[in-house]
Amino acid sequence: MSGLGFSVLDVIAEPYTVVPQLTARLRIEDDSGERIHAIVLRCQVRIEPQRRHYDAAEQDGLRGLFGARERWSDTLKPFLWMQCNTTVQGFTGATEVDLALPCTYDFDVIGSRYLHALGEGSVPLTLLFSGTVFTKGTAGFGVRQVSWDCEARHQMPVAVWRQMIASYFPNSGWIRLDQDVVDRIADFRARRGLISWDETVRTLLADIGEVVS
Repeated sequence: MSGLGFSVLDVIAEPYTVVPQLTARLRIEDDSGERIHAIVLRCQVRIEPQRRHYDAAEQDGLRGLFGARERWSDTLKPFLWMQCNTTVQGFTGATEVDLALPCTYDFDVIGSRYLHALGEGSVPLTLLFSGTVFTKGTAGFGVRQVSWDCEARHQMPVAVWRQMIASYFPNSGWIRLDQDVVDRIADFRARRGLISWDETVRTLLADIGEVVS
């Protein structure tokens, strides 16, 4: 056993990175009493949707992921959101470190679709840790593994996610389409003399009788 314990102190939205990113502030405690030179830390971040309540609007928004509400006892299961890693500098006893959580607004990604559907409240996260711990050891240095059961839970406010998305995609978002679909939409736009993609999609929705606000 590694003797390591992990906790999440906070998760914040980073406003000035090249790509959308959240940052988790971790506290790592070690009860072995020895000097740790470094940790090569890996982390799986999972969302556990069954650990929160959903209002009527959220239930409608999540229908495409989990089906009708009556099916949720079978379909509302934890899922992997992302995998990330960092290197922890040397310490004795305890330390704090930032873990970058790179994000995407791609609606092909289940995490983005899930988070987009949420209104208020928090997102139940579980961080599962693994990696390699480097210590002094008897032969100059020693190596041990982060125990398989090292994990930490955190309730991330939905507002933190929305703040990050608003910083990188203000009042907008994007979806990925097959090339032939893009070509057909572009042809429709040209034939109708439409100015923007927003106007094109609104016209398509209006043509099929959808209410467009």
